[in-house]
Amino acid sequence: MSLTEITSRLTSAAQAHGRDLGDITLIAVSKVQPPERVQAVLEQGHRVYGENRVQEAQGRWPAFQEQFNGIDLHLIGPLQTNKARQAVEIFSTIHTVDRPKLATTLARLAQERGESPEVFVQINTGEEPQKAGCLPSEADAFIAEVRALDLPLKGLMCIPPVEEEPSLHFALLAKIAARNGLKGLSMGMSSDFESAIAQGATHIRVGSAIFGERDYS
Repeated sequence: MSLTEITSRLTSAAQAHGRDLGDITLIAVSKVQPPERVQAVLEQGHRVYGENRVQEAQGRWPAFQEQFNGIDLHLIGPLQTNKARQAVEIFSTIHTVDRPKLATTLARLAQERGESPEVFVQINTGEEPQKAGCLPSEADAFIAEVRALDLPLKGLMCIPPVEEEPSLHFALLAKIAARNGLKGLSMGMSSDFESAIAQGATHIRVGSAIFGERDYS
């Protein structure tokens, strides 16, 4: 697949569900991808990228930022509190705020710096013990806590369980967001982003369908 094909599918899904294309951000997930693949997508004009790890982003993006203007980096993987300072210096948006300690640390750093990345609260919609994210039953209280810290809360994020129907999880995330007055919905990946768009996704995270399969060896 390619960036062109994904953009075409995104456009078709938006039109099919009466969505404004300008309300949907395509995050090209570049984690573990070789530099030449990332450069090829940059040369096609795409500027919004997602990384899972702070250290990988630190190693990859400074050189590209010297070469290309307007790169917008999003952290979409779990964030350790001891990596928060580096994260706020690199990323415009952090999609994985999932616990009070991390939120408090980000708020303290925002006070120190006088600015903060936008944040999404990650909800563990499948209540999977091995997965990060706030439980749905605790979501309202945690959202209120994040707001009380004056963090720029953009919306909610989820990663549905692999073996369950993703649209059910997208609908749950949208419901939690709506009752908390949040418009941002970071949901949908290579295999299910059209379903996410149908449920109101504002940020979709697509990696292998743009860059090719990852080689973890």
